[in-house]
Amino acid sequence: MRKIIFTGLGIVLIVLSLFMAKMIVDNKKTFKPRAQKVVKTVFTEVVENKTVPIIVTANGNLSAKQRVELYAEVQGVFRKGGKLFKEGQSFVKGETVIKIDAEEYAASVQSAKSNFYNDLTSIMPDLRLDYPAIYPKWQEYLNSFDLTKSVPSLPEMSTENERFFISGRGILTSYYNVKNLEQRLSKYRIVAPFTGVLTEALVTEGTLVRSGQKLGEFINPDVYELEVSVSKTYTDLLKVGESVELTNLDDNKTYTGTVARINGRVDQASQTTKAYIEVKSKDLKEGMYLEANLDAKKEENAIEIDRSLLLEGNKIFVVRDSILDLIDVKPVYFSNKRVVLKDVPDGLTIMSKPLIGAYTGMSVKVYEDKTDNTKG
Repeated sequence: MRKIIFTGLGIVLIVLSLFMAKMIVDNKKTFKPRAQKVVKTVFTEVVENKTVPIIVTANGNLSAKQRVELYAEVQGVFRKGGKLFKEGQSFVKGETVIKIDAEEYAASVQSAKSNFYNDLTSIMPDLRLDYPAIYPKWQEYLNSFDLTKSVPSLPEMSTENERFFISGRGILTSYYNVKNLEQRLSKYRIVAPFTGVLTEALVTEGTLVRSGQKLGEFINPDVYELEVSVSKTYTDLLKVGESVELTNLDDNKTYTGTVARINGRVDQASQTTKAYIEVKSKDLKEGMYLEANLDAKKEENAIEIDRSLLLEGNKIFVVRDSILDLIDVKPVYFSNKRVVLKDVPDGLTIMSKPLIGAYTGMSVKVYEDKTDNTKG
């Protein structure tokens, strides 16, 4: 009997618990969060078409406008001069840069001069007897002859008989032989063609220099040229003599250059033309990297915006009654950060800064720069 009672109570408890659970579930209220509409703020500007200068950006490395590669045309030992032949050493125009030992060769030149002097002396008696009219000028030439100096030019031969006589005695042959040796002797000494500095020195004092050997490089550090590649689209717009603004790699220094030359040939691979910009400054060094801003042309009735605002298909966002819309535009020039556009109507409100997740029909709020003019 007790077992039956406990069983009945258990069934009643189960039924009651199910009934109470159903009541709790039925009476539970679900609160759903109300979705809030987020309106993003956009930065805008009103379109005002105007003349936009198109600046073509190009870059390159500086090189000296005046540069000489020093080569030896003779062989000999490199002798020490008044200044060391080292990189960075400066020389004034006409100063000896390199001196090669020429004692042996100089002796052969003196020997040739002596032979030439003897040949002249030997013809003077015959010249005095056969051609007394021309004897004085040749005697004067002989008297002015100095073995320690360069051979002077021969007297002018006015008659055919005089030329035959002088040539037949071998005077002309001896003269030009000496001049040839003197010319070669001058190659044992290399002088500075202009005031400048050594940028490369490949030999030192005591080195045996061979004919054809490169000795170094010599430049003028006052004038430099910047070689830049310009698109063929703007080549015909550049003019020799135009001013060009140059900046260094850190954009902390600005220099003013001038377009010196423009190559008439277009590179087939890159479709660019070389332009050479001349610049002068004591702060510049050969090999420095500079960026040039070339004033290529002026585009009428255009605007300039950030490149990130231009979408695929040449479209930009505009704001109409707080709603985003897209319009077609015509880009005419791209730079690294900016783009020049045409066919954008005046008075239209366009986005001035990119908006993440923007789409056509999106509700936006135009940012207003409120300035407090209240006087305290």
